[in-house]
Amino acid sequence: MPNYFVRKLKLNRTEQLDSLARAAGELYSRTLVSFWRTVRKKRVWLSGYTMERWHTSPSLHAHSSDAITQCFYSSLKSWRVRRKTDPNSKPPKRRRWYFKVTWKSTAIKLKDGKLRLSNGKDNQPLIIEWHWQKPKIVELGWNRASQCYEIRACYATEPVKNSLIKEVKIAATDLGEIHPMVIADGVNTDIFNGRYLRSVRRYQNKLKAQLSKLIDKKKKGSKQRKRLIKSKQKQLAKINNQIKDIEHKLTSRAVSMLKLRGIQTLVIGDVRNIRDGLNYGKKVNQKLHQWNFGSIREKLEYKCAKVGIKTVLISEEYTSQECLNCRQRNKPKNRNYRCSCSFEFHRDGVGANNIRAKYLGEVPVVGLMARPSGIRWQPHIQCNLTDNCLLGNPLDSIDGE
Repeated sequence: MPNYFVRKLKLNRTEQLDSLARAAGELYSRTLVSFWRTVRKKRVWLSGYTMERWHTSPSLHAHSSDAITQCFYSSLKSWRVRRKTDPNSKPPKRRRWYFKVTWKSTAIKLKDGKLRLSNGKDNQPLIIEWHWQKPKIVELGWNRASQCYEIRACYATEPVKNSLIKEVKIAATDLGEIHPMVIADGVNTDIFNGRYLRSVRRYQNKLKAQLSKLIDKKKKGSKQRKRLIKSKQKQLAKINNQIKDIEHKLTSRAVSMLKLRGIQTLVIGDVRNIRDGLNYGKKVNQKLHQWNFGSIREKLEYKCAKVGIKTVLISEEYTSQECLNCRQRNKPKNRNYRCSCSFEFHRDGVGANNIRAKYLGEVPVVGLMARPSGIRWQPHIQCNLTDNCLLGNPLDSIDGE
């Protein structure tokens, strides 16, 4: 059996990808139903060639339609072999709402770093950025673990990067409650310190408790109560402005750093559902529910758009647990990630590098990674596109805070 090399690429879910997978599922179901109906009523087992001529999809390339029919007959052939040793084996009889889409070499074109996958006449082709040579076969399927679509390109020999295509520089960020952002670009890992931001939030909580206690002691409708309520609103508004200022300066410094490094795409870990079903106690729950990851993500997105950096949002599940060296999952107990294979790194740095690898569909090269560096908070920092935005003192240890 010949060896094949597969190149994988993750794609965000879009309406076009959904419609292609749905058209493939519909064609597979029609093929399956027609085959078994003919067997049941006519006692005839139709050949694959006959079924390919009978059923096609107007939304897919002709050879893509043939590949779906061939998948059904391949499953049928496998069942015929299995039933000789296993009488309980069952033939393929389950309909599919979605199914994988396959493009053969006749439907694949590569030009100027764009892989063009034809979907037949009068249909919009699927165009994706591709930095490798032209593959022989391309498959589009759903990746359940990552909750996104995945392109699998098959080569007869190991794929080599196209030297004529300009390489796209990609960085990823892991949003956190202790460290607002940790950004990794495959070589450098930068940890943005959030100690001052956390201290402001702690002061905000104490101030709320103190003023609420004073307000509760006053009689409702009294002048003193109204005066305290007005004072509370004014003081909390000032703290909210301080928090916004910190977030703006951190995100502006991050975007300036990315721009100066030539980063073209920033992948952001999606943590919107992280609070669901969690209960770590009163104090930790309070921190999680006051964690402004949505505000930081929004600021990153619009500031990246201003300087021409594309932003992508993907799931960050298990990215802080998977070892960059041996790919085994270990739940870290503190800010320093340690694995049984002797690999050690900052926990959030592991998460950021895994988010980047997840987007690229690659395994990160640990040997190319530098020691993580920390970027300290400076209250009077200038956040424009200058070299000052790249300055960051190395952390004394990778344990963080």
